[in-house]
Amino acid sequence: MDIVNDALKAVTNTVSGFWPQPSEKPRLAGGKLRPCPGTPNCVCSENPDSQEWVEPIAYESMNHDKAWELLKKIIDDMGGAVLSEENEYLWSTFTVPLFGFVDDVEFRLDKAGKVIHVRSSSRLGFSDLGVNRNRVDDIRRRFIGKQ
Repeated sequence: MDIVNDALKAVTNTVSGFWPQPSEKPRLAGGKLRPCPGTPNCVCSENPDSQEWVEPIAYESMNHDKAWELLKKIIDDMGGAVLSEENEYLWSTFTVPLFGFVDDVEFRLDKAGKVIHVRSSSRLGFSDLGVNRNRVDDIRRRFIGKQ
């Protein structure tokens, strides 16, 4: 099975190089995650009144530093890559297997609310068939399971 996984990773890595880079580096806007552009290939926990809303990741039973470290471990365990980390903001990418589509997944630590806000967005296309929402739900499930 390792041969199949290795071959799939090689194809994915090759194909992902063909997809565009983000037009600008993901970042906070006004101290919060940017809103989604209104397409179904993006979800964000910072905009509760939109259909792109997804629940943030709550961390009530641990301190901020442990929650942030756990998040980074989960990203790594899921095959994501942390590209940038500044203060209470983290930008990571996930590559969709086989097709090589790259999704930007951003996180913002909200110490006062004891939650981690999340924004997951595809770089390409209009619909992602629920991939970003499912990824965020999976990250949240893994996080809750480790608390």
